Amino acid sequence: MSTAPATTTTKERILDAAEEIMLQKSFHSVGLNEILSAVKVPKGSFYHYFQSKEQFGVELLKHYVADASVFKRKALLTTELSADPAERLAAYYDLAIANLMGNSCQCSCLVAKLASEVATFSDDMRAVLAEGMREWRGFLEKVILEGQEKGVFRKELNAAATAAMAQDLWMGANQRMQVEKSVTPLRAAAMFIRTYLSLA
Repeated sequence: MSTAPATTTTKERILDAAEEIMLQKSFHSVGLNEILSAVKVPKGSFYHYFQSKEQFGVELLKHYVADASVFKRKALLTTELSADPAERLAAYYDLAIANLMGNSCQCSCLVAKLASEVATFSDDMRAVLAEGMREWRGFLEKVILEGQEKGVFRKELNAAATAAMAQDLWMGANQRMQVEKSVTPLRAAAMFIRTYLSLA
């Protein structure tokens, strides 16, 4: 999900390549040589930018979260998908499901992919994951508040708690999708969230 400019630095190239490889595998199963071979840079270049694999993991997650946040903020907090917050949230989930279907139900979120693997391995990496999830939850909270203000979402709901519930439900459905190789859990989660928020 990189939004880096055309003139990427060597560090960005390493991070972009690692993101793609780790979405297919895992953090611990990917060796440095595999990443460096993908971008055709010598091993010395890695240690010029990263002191260790753990520090590289921190930078990788920061890089991914920053890119993902740009996308999520634009999708959820602007009118690009829809001026109506209810339609916008529905379109956001529909877009995610369509992308996952096109990717054969392969996880496309590095945070979801690596969360359980690295959270107990590195507290610094865990902190980046936690901050990214807090930021994304904040986007959901803002679109829910907007919907409440515009009269399309239930006003009695606590927006922060509802955003947390929606995020937890979506991440759980994402895990089931990977196990079952089906977007059915995601569709059910999206429908539940829409119904839960709806005035009808």
